[in-house]
Amino acid sequence: MKLDYHMHLEYGSYDEAWVEGFFRAAAARGVAEIGFSEHSHTFPEFESLYYDDLILDDSFVGSFQQKWLKKNKFKYTLEEYFAFMAKLKEKHAVKTGIEVCNFQDQTAVAKILGSCDFDYVIGSVHFIRGWAYDWSEIKAEWDRLALFDIYEWYTQEIEKLCASKLYDVLGHPFNIRLFRYFPDFDVTPFLERAVCAMEKAQMAVDINTGTLYRYPIAEISPYEDFMRLAAAHKLPVITTSDAHKPEDAGAYNDEAVAYARRFGYETTLRFTKREREVVPLG
Repeated sequence: MKLDYHMHLEYGSYDEAWVEGFFRAAAARGVAEIGFSEHSHTFPEFESLYYDDLILDDSFVGSFQQKWLKKNKFKYTLEEYFAFMAKLKEKHAVKTGIEVCNFQDQTAVAKILGSCDFDYVIGSVHFIRGWAYDWSEIKAEWDRLALFDIYEWYTQEIEKLCASKLYDVLGHPFNIRLFRYFPDFDVTPFLERAVCAMEKAQMAVDINTGTLYRYPIAEISPYEDFMRLAAAHKLPVITTSDAHKPEDAGAYNDEAVAYARRFGYETTLRFTKREREVVPLG
């Protein structure tokens, strides 16, 4: 069964005509069911957490992130999101999800999520010590920091997300390869820590093609070394496109399914009201 539960509406609006493009593109690629996982920065309920956690001083990184927070953010409430999704569910097989950033105050996140009836919740590391590492505009920060430290800090953020027990899926694990900064040290201990934390939290792996078609690395995340450990620990997987535009819905789903099968996977997860159903992969 082809599923794609990681896509976003932020580049458009809650306009049914525009959103229909996601369903058309997914259907053309044979995807049976999609889910929208709006970024937490869509919602004002999370706004204070971004201002608490991000570097927002007058530095190179802080100046960019100040502008980033003021552009196309916090424009719909969670209530408006669920109302819009209810309209879509009248016409389509679609799930309501959310992708939440790695906030330091997971108690505050729990309070927000506790009032919502999501089908699934993705937790993703988007910030390392307040730096949005995946933005090309502030990519120079990669040259300023030690790569070993980045791997350590990134792994710590995964462990915090997992320890909260709030999430069903870890989004795009170890996409920190996205700008082709490759370590000259053994990363196995970091990967093992992440996989063990996910196993304890019963979180699934997001096999995400976004890094294949949107970033210089041009590979599916997580990369092979992580996938071998994930398979050894029998972590469940989902395959997703991380589409931000209608035409990308379901993008490279066949490649993601084939990639998962290389590591012995034959099943994936279907989510409904935070309950998971094991279904055939692809």
